[in-house]
Amino acid sequence: MLTSVPVRSLRIPSVAHICRCAVLVAVVALSPYSVGSIEAEPLGEAKRPFQVGERLTYEVSWLNLTAFIAVMEVARMDGPKDQSVAKLVGTAQSTPVITKFFPVDNRVESELDLDTLTPEHMTFRRREGKKKEDIEYVFHQKEGVVTAVRGGTTESLPIPAGTQDIISCLYYTRTRLPPNPGASLKMNVYHDKKNRPVEVRVEAIETIEGAWGKAETVRVLVIMPFHGLFMNKGNIRVWVTNDERKTPVRMTAKVVLGSIVADLVDGFEEIGAAEQKY
Repeated sequence: MLTSVPVRSLRIPSVAHICRCAVLVAVVALSPYSVGSIEAEPLGEAKRPFQVGERLTYEVSWLNLTAFIAVMEVARMDGPKDQSVAKLVGTAQSTPVITKFFPVDNRVESELDLDTLTPEHMTFRRREGKKKEDIEYVFHQKEGVVTAVRGGTTESLPIPAGTQDIISCLYYTRTRLPPNPGASLKMNVYHDKKNRPVEVRVEAIETIEGAWGKAETVRVLVIMPFHGLFMNKGNIRVWVTNDERKTPVRMTAKVVLGSIVADLVDGFEEIGAAEQKY
């Protein structure tokens, strides 16, 4: 039980950071292709599984306690006449029981080129406990460079072609992911001033149940070979509906103490067709 473990021994700030990353980062490597090996091609609206106005809400639990509410949405954004751009918004807020001792109120915004599904500009407003930090990345995809502004310091670093950020990768993945068990890949996600290589393996087609009812999903294993995001190396599993919407409905990740589970609790109206199959 949570009450039987001293709060200090749980290293709550680190766990809060993990829960935030669970929703925004776990989907980083779902795509069955290497980002750097895909030639960008224009995508029509009909080919995208997500639409402007979509809003997905998740409950993120840890040790059977709902710790955070995370929301991912696609907002309209005016861009140049020759370019279609949307604003991806991801938020994570601690629930009242967690807020009492470690409040979290984070917000990520990413400007996504809807033709190439690559990010152009990302901002991260981090509010965790007493820590307040604003991070900004500007992606120069054609030049293979990202400009990072953090803590009053600006620097430019090289990135592979097609590099994603921690939220754009979800929408890229939902568009490109085929339901082929056994597929594997490596892709690059730029996060925290580093290029992050991640390996992905499509494990199986699996039917699961939740607030959305019963749905056929694609189960994907994400192998995180680096330290930092989850305190140590570890695997993440994500379930995405096996339909035209490709909606992420569940994510699980083991951490130092227990596991994180993120379940979709609102925004699953489009999963109705999958529910009716069973």
